[in-house]
Amino acid sequence: MNTLSRRGFIAACAATVGAAQMPRLASAQALPPIALSAASRTLEIDGRAATVFGLAGPGGQGLVLDPGQRFRVDLTNDLDVGTIIHWHGQIPPNAQDGVPDMPMPLLSPGETRSYDFEARPGTHWMHSHVPIQEMQLLAAPLIVRSQEDLAADRQEVVLFLHDFSFKSPDEVLADISGGHGGGHGAGHGADSGAPPEQGMPMKGVGAVPGMDHGAMSHGAMGGMMGNMPGMGGMMGMGGMAMDLNDYNWDAYLANDRTLSDPEVVQVERGGRIRLRVINASAATVLWIDTGGARGRLVAVDGHAVQPVSGTRFGLAMGQRLDIEIDLPNEGGAWPILALREGARERTGLILATPGAEVRRIESVAEVEAPAFDTDLAQEASLIALDALPDRPVDRSQMLMLGGSMQPYVWTINGSVWGRHQPIIARSGERVVLSFHNMSMMGHPMHLHGHAFQVVGLNGRAVAGALRDTVYVPPMSMVDVALDAGEAARWMLHCHHMPHLATGMMTEFAVTALV
Repeated sequence: MNTLSRRGFIAACAATVGAAQMPRLASAQALPPIALSAASRTLEIDGRAATVFGLAGPGGQGLVLDPGQRFRVDLTNDLDVGTIIHWHGQIPPNAQDGVPDMPMPLLSPGETRSYDFEARPGTHWMHSHVPIQEMQLLAAPLIVRSQEDLAADRQEVVLFLHDFSFKSPDEVLADISGGHGGGHGAGHGADSGAPPEQGMPMKGVGAVPGMDHGAMSHGAMGGMMGNMPGMGGMMGMGGMAMDLNDYNWDAYLANDRTLSDPEVVQVERGGRIRLRVINASAATVLWIDTGGARGRLVAVDGHAVQPVSGTRFGLAMGQRLDIEIDLPNEGGAWPILALREGARERTGLILATPGAEVRRIESVAEVEAPAFDTDLAQEASLIALDALPDRPVDRSQMLMLGGSMQPYVWTINGSVWGRHQPIIARSGERVVLSFHNMSMMGHPMHLHGHAFQVVGLNGRAVAGALRDTVYVPPMSMVDVALDAGEAARWMLHCHHMPHLATGMMTEFAVTALV
C-alpha cells in the first residue's frame, strides 16, 4: 500500500474534518488564501433534523494545513447574525485573535475578513467566541501537520466531540440558571443595583440574551438543581459534593454523529493510527476509552509529551489529546469511545478493517464513568518534551476561581467580566499564574495568545506539559508559567460556556517594556 493511502487521508481525515488537503510541500508558502465560511447546516441526530452552525473549508468542516503552510484564510460570515472566530491553540497577532471588540468587531452578515499568520503545528480547533454560537456547533478542527507527522507515516483520525441540545442556547442557559428572574439579591458581583454593563459579560463575548444576572437571587436556584436532570455530583473533597455536570444534553456527538449511527473509519490490519481528539463540548468533560486498542498519549493541546501508555485518557472542554494506537495484525473492529464524566452517556467512532463485523454500541453504558482527574494524577503524569527554558520568575499572580450553582454565577478573583481587574504583565516577562479553585466545579482555564507550562500541582513543583487550556479540579491549585507575549489585551477565561456566559472571564493585559 502506498504511503499516502496508508495514512488514510481519504478514509479518515476526509470523513472527519472534511476532505483534507493533500501534501503540497514544495508550494506550501505560495498557496492562495483558503476560503472558510461560517454557515448554517443541517444534521440528523438520532433520527431528528437539527439546524446548526459550522465552519466549512474547501472539503468540508474544518481545515488541515501542511507542514510550513501559513494560516492564510479568508473568512466569510454566511450567517444572518454577526460572528467572530477564535483560532484556539494558535498565537496570531492580537488583532487576528478573534474576540469581539478586542480589537476587531464582529463580522457582519456577508462580510469577509482575511487572516495571515504563521501556523503552530498540532491538533487545534477554531470556534466562535460568542458562547451561544459555540453551543450551536460553530466550531471545527484545525489540524496543522508537521514534518514529524509525515515521517511517522500514521493514518490520521480526528475525533471532534460536542454536547448538543435541540433547545436553543438561550433556553439551555435559562434552564441551567433557573429560567426566571427570582429576587433581587446580590451574588458574586452581580448585585441588582449594578448597571448591566458592569455586571454582565461583554457583548458578543459572554452576554447571553434573556439572562438577567443582576436579578439572580441566592434562592433562585433553590430546589431546581436537585430536581433537574443532569445535575451529576459525587462526594469528594472531604465529604463535600462536587458538581460534575450541570445539564443533561440531548446528544453527545463524535464528528457530528451519535452511537446510533457512528462513523466507521476504515483501517488496515496492523494499522498505525494517530488519533487527534478535540473536546469542543460546551459543558462536558470526557474520557477517551480506546478499549482493546491500547494507546500512547503523545501530545496535549498540540504540544508533545513523554508518551504515556493506557486505554483511558481524559480531557476537559477546549483541550486536545493526540493518541498513537498500533492495531493488531488481524481483522476486527475497535470502538473508540468518549465517556461523559460522572454519567453513563457516551459517544465515539469505530476503527474497522475491511469486511469486519461492526456491532451496535449503546449510547448509555452500564456503569457511570468516574470524575475526571480530581487528584490531578493524569496531569502529574505529563512531562513536556520541549519545556520552557529555565529563567527567574519576574511576576506571580494568584487567580481565585469561585462561584456556585445557587445562584449560578462564576467569578475570577471575586468578580465577573465587566468588574474584573486585569492580570498585568510586561512583554517578555516570565510570569507564573496560580489558579486556585475554591468552587465545587472544575474549570478548564484557557489563555489566549500564549502557550504555558504546568509547573505546580497543589503546591508540588512539576515539569509538566505545555498547554493553552488547563483543567483545575474542585478545591485544587494549578500553577502555570509563561513568557508574556505581544503587548495587548488577551482573554483569560473558563472554557465551560455557561460559566463564561455568567462572567468567568478576565484579561491578561500585557504592556510593552519601556
